[in-house]
Formats: sequence, C-alpha cells, structure tokens
Amino acid sequence: MHKMIALMLAASASALLAATPAHAQDGAYKRLMDQASTDYKQAKAACDARSGNAKKVCVEEAKVARSKADADAVAQYRNTPRELGKARKDIANAEYDLAKAKCGERSGADKTACMNDAKASKTAALADANMGARAGTHMAQNPPAMMKENCDAMDAPAKVACMTRNAAGSTKVAVEDSVITTKIKADLVKDNDLKALDVHVETMNGVVMLSGFVPSQTQVKKAADLARGVEGVTDVKNDLKVK
Repeated sequence: MHKMIALMLAASASALLAATPAHAQDGAYKRLMDQASTDYKQAKAACDARSGNAKKVCVEEAKVARSKADADAVAQYRNTPRELGKARKDIANAEYDLAKAKCGERSGADKTACMNDAKASKTAALADANMGARAGTHMAQNPPAMMKENCDAMDAPAKVACMTRNAAGSTKVAVEDSVITTKIKADLVKDNDLKALDVHVETMNGVVMLSGFVPSQTQVKKAADLARGVEGVTDVKNDLKVK
C-alpha cells in the first residue's frame, strides 16, 4: 500500500517537472548530487580517526547517507519509475554493506544469524524496488482518476478551467509532499541515532508513512516525533518495526 501511494505521487509530479525548464532541472539536480558527494567525502574522512571494524562501519554509514542523499535528488529531479527503482536498489545495497560491517563485530552463531538477517533484508528491499518500478511505470502511464476532476462532459470553457484546476492541484500536492519527504530524510541523516537506520519515508497529501526496521522502540518513537515536527505534516503513520 505504501509503495503504491508513493508511486501515485511520482506520477503526479510529472506535471511539475514538465513545467520546469530542462536546464533548470539539470542544474538543481547537479547541485544536490555535488553536495551529496562533498558530504560523503567529509564523512568518510572523519572515519580516519577510527580503526578496525569501527572504521569500516563508519565508512559504510557514510555510503548509506550518500545513497539516500542521491535518492532524494532523484526523487526531486529524475522522478521516473526506472530512476527511483535504481535509487532504491542503491540504498538497499549500501544498507546491506553496512549491516555486514556491523555483523563483523560479532562471532559464532550470533554473527551467522546477523549475516542471514542482513541478506534477508537486502533481498526484500531489492524485490520491493523491482515491484515498485514495475507498478510505477503502469501508474505513470495511467494516472489514477481519483486524483482529478472528470472534465470530459463539460463544455469548452468549463473544460479548460477544469483541466487547469487538475494540473494545479497535482502540482501543489507533488511540491508539498516532495518537500516534506526530503526534509524528513535530511533530518534523519542528521540525527546520530537514526541516520544509519532502515527508515523509509513516503508522503501523500501531508500524511507521512514511515516503514522499515530499527533496533529499539525508542527509535520508533523518535523517528515519528521527528516527522511530526516537519512543517506541512498533518499526520504520521508509523509502520516501523523493531528487529
């Protein structure tokens, strides 16, 4: 359900992107990607102060943050099912590498179980990304009728006005929800307790949906509180699970 809602948002965002000059989209996209690269290099350099497995974990955390920042840029300026699917796969792979690094601190059966959990999470995330990309392609080609007024039966002047309202309404939702999602993801990355966790954020009409896995109930509550504190959020559906 969450995936389908996110893909409905992706489809409605196409009107906004089409109205923005290509060179402006490319410039904004490049700035976000460059910033993600700079932040990654700084975070990775900070890992040099550590050693052993702690350093490896630190580097993988930086990679996860980079992949999430890249995904935010894609969501804003390369909002197609294919690009979004690839971004989600990149996050899944980065989170898997981080999980494996954390498993390196364990031993014996505990380490084996940790590795198995990491692999299972990766498999599920990749399947999720593939399914979302396929469904997104369908929905982009067939936008849900419930998101628009039915203008077909109207006379010419009324029909033009109706179509204008539809386009304006879709653009408003896409802009507001995209901004909310991006802000929450950025705040998660900034929070030391949440930045490396498997928290997925989706927004529809101001309602934020959190899903994924975290180590404790405290972090479940903290993520929800963080989301509620973002301007424009009307409600938070918290589907985070403790693993």
